[in-house]
Amino acid sequence: MVEFTRRNLMASSVAAAVGVSAVGSASAQERPDEHDTPAAPYVEGSMKRLSTTAFGAEVTGPFVFETGEMVYSLQAPSTDNPEPWNEGGVGVIDDFQFTFNGKNDEFEEMEPPRTEEEQRKVKTATGEYRLLARAGDEINGGTERWGHQETPDGEDVADLVDESYVGVGDVTDMNFFVSTTEDGTEGYLFTNHETRPGGISRTPLYRDEDGYWQADLERALQVENTDAFRALGGTKINCYGDLTPWETPVSAEEEYGHPRVSGTHTVSDITEEGSGVGIRGGSEFWNRPNAPNVTDALEEHFGDDAWYPSGAWALSGNEKLAYYLGAEPVDREEGENTRRPIGDVFPNRYRYGYFVEITNPTADDPENQQPVKHWVMGRAAWECPEFMPDEKTVYGASDGGAKGIYKFVADEPITEYDDPMDVRGTLYAIAATEVGTGTVGEVDLDVEWLPLGTASNAEVESWIAEYDDVTQVDYLETHAETDWAEDLEQALLEADEEVAINGNQDYITDEEIVEWARQYEEYGPDGVDEELRRVPFLETRAAAKEIGATVEFNKAEGIDAHDEAEPGDFIYFAISSLGGSMTDEQGDLRFDEVDTGLLYRGELDEHYDVSRLEPVIVGPNPSDPESLQDVSLINLDNVMVMDDGRVLLCEDKGRFGRSYPNDALWVYEPPTTITVDSLAVSHGATGEVDLTVSSVPDGIAGGRVTVSVEHPAVAEIVDASYHDGLELTSGPTVGDGSSVEFRFADLEDEIGSGRQVTLATLELEGTGPGTTDLTIDVHALDDDDAASIDPQSRPSVVVTGPPPIGGGGSGPTDAPTDPDGDGRFEDVNGNGRLDYDDVVVLFEHLEDDAVQLNDEAFDFNENGRIDYDDVVALYDEL
Repeated sequence: MVEFTRRNLMASSVAAAVGVSAVGSASAQERPDEHDTPAAPYVEGSMKRLSTTAFGAEVTGPFVFETGEMVYSLQAPSTDNPEPWNEGGVGVIDDFQFTFNGKNDEFEEMEPPRTEEEQRKVKTATGEYRLLARAGDEINGGTERWGHQETPDGEDVADLVDESYVGVGDVTDMNFFVSTTEDGTEGYLFTNHETRPGGISRTPLYRDEDGYWQADLERALQVENTDAFRALGGTKINCYGDLTPWETPVSAEEEYGHPRVSGTHTVSDITEEGSGVGIRGGSEFWNRPNAPNVTDALEEHFGDDAWYPSGAWALSGNEKLAYYLGAEPVDREEGENTRRPIGDVFPNRYRYGYFVEITNPTADDPENQQPVKHWVMGRAAWECPEFMPDEKTVYGASDGGAKGIYKFVADEPITEYDDPMDVRGTLYAIAATEVGTGTVGEVDLDVEWLPLGTASNAEVESWIAEYDDVTQVDYLETHAETDWAEDLEQALLEADEEVAINGNQDYITDEEIVEWARQYEEYGPDGVDEELRRVPFLETRAAAKEIGATVEFNKAEGIDAHDEAEPGDFIYFAISSLGGSMTDEQGDLRFDEVDTGLLYRGELDEHYDVSRLEPVIVGPNPSDPESLQDVSLINLDNVMVMDDGRVLLCEDKGRFGRSYPNDALWVYEPPTTITVDSLAVSHGATGEVDLTVSSVPDGIAGGRVTVSVEHPAVAEIVDASYHDGLELTSGPTVGDGSSVEFRFADLEDEIGSGRQVTLATLELEGTGPGTTDLTIDVHALDDDDAASIDPQSRPSVVVTGPPPIGGGGSGPTDAPTDPDGDGRFEDVNGNGRLDYDDVVVLFEHLEDDAVQLNDEAFDFNENGRIDYDDVVALYDEL
């Protein structure tokens, strides 16, 4: 078992933890490292190797059934492996079940594969991995092949094109099971295929009388080979996905070809320079005949100034996607497409790079599965989404270099919309800031979410539809003076040069994106011109860059939380390789390089928001010894949080510096953590916070814990109470308001085990403006197996707003409040809202100590002091 220990988490007095800025001053407490060399690798908690996949393959698509068995995909194994390990597929581990007790005690850690025989097959710590379906298996009564896409006439795309179209059905990824029985032993397994065009298999599964899962390939089908999917434009590079809280599978389109600018450059860089040479991304060459060959053309055009457009390789399937949609195949020479353009049916570039939900997954009629693309959730190289239990919040990670992390929040729960096309909400991009200095494992990320725009699925789809008729012919006729029918080579030469310099005029232009950003800066996301509202939804990455979002993440390949996660639970974010734009000297992130990646986690607040990410697993460095790399997590890909809070960790790298070349599947057991909530409270008001413990697989027998307020002049503890189920308790003892001690025993096992349990509730009163830490001291904590628990203590903060201004206001509280949570107390009169009287009260009492000594609360013009222009700035906010 791996047990590298990370330093204790550090407290923070940053008021962003509660959504407001600090008023006054108070310091955070730092905790010493637990060892002298806080370097990679380390694990907070522990992890064990459960399986290694066959040589050449990645570990992808983990899923655990209600009965405890698990499946995962054998993605793209070496064709030199012996049968059946030489083709991709999905399999189950027989004779093994997770017990969901929160502990890695169901299996002994597997030894790495040492012999070539072991390395060329799937190896497990216990039980045996058995394939349920393989690439090319006959399905659907022999009319289809598993993982293969077809034209509208039923011709297999793999047969239509030449042999270079490899990997059909072989690059398996996501697996999610939709049960059709109450006991969860029968239903449909949905499996993604990372191909161009993309694929999603629906395979009926059942658990036989001996407890083994079986596949009914006779009734399996490819859901993309339907008119309903083609009406959406089909799908492309289907990577990981999610199972929504309402039990529908969601497939993520990993559209690597979406970048319109390369690296960390912005569209503004192009317009300022007057040319896109050296900067323009692959997306701008989308409808070029034989688009992947553009790299050779750019070298011919620009010589030493030539560059590789980001994502250009992913354009290689565009012609095949056109054939899938019904285009007449162009002439081919020796099995290869010529440069003759497709002019009848061609895929719309803005129809790929979305979350695809199958809203009626158990339909008997394949045409009635009702697929929906959530256009409003943004366009990216999505590795995966995470649909949260509030049924409103969706997180998304975009794979590749210099990419972003995004969030969508629906106006109403998604299930309450009668028509999924009516789903409406706001798209956000992450802005991340490093907190502190030190090694990767010592630096958290402060997170802010920048709103990009608000719309509905129907609105965004209507904008997309305006580009449906763009074909490869348009690329030539729009951008070349020469008639392509007379001289195709010359026309292509001219078009390539024009697009490289001035952009592709068939789609959203550079100028439109820059103008959207200008209006965004001046009027906010909801104040831009109607025709520009489409920009952040169709050009998400480019738009996010223009407004300062952090588009520097390298291979963000996993997001997951517990299916029934509640506020206080954790959501996990996987970065497969910490390098590239995350480690250079530009932008927001400037980490030391860790090629092997890391796992972050963030605590969910009451709105399922995340404001801070902390590293809990960091991979090894290339210089670390082979023996250390053998037992370390390398290049984390998919992650899945199980019902008991443990996390399945999948790798996608291979040998790296190990003694064995195989990717591994690990099971992570998080550490026990004791936490007290943060609180924002008005001066003289009170509020409550909970003392909770997470990840307690063996329950809690009892203990003694003290919670202290570092600065009682800011806040005091005025009352406290225990969890209702605790029968034997002492106190709680509230002293002078600076601390409270809890001593308790759980005689009736009321607390039990679980992801998160509440021990007690504290009531605090805001005594003076400022910020103070709440700290936890665990004197003793024992579990139900009589073992001592050594939890991580997570301090929090209390922020108290300024006192009443001028002797009182007209509302329920006299103290000013911060209605919009931006750290400025616009509600000066304390009536709970911003109104004209707030301006009057501020003007009349501008020179009072209550205002002058709280400049951070009332500095509305943000010039660092209190002056009469603050009155004007507040008036402008009305």
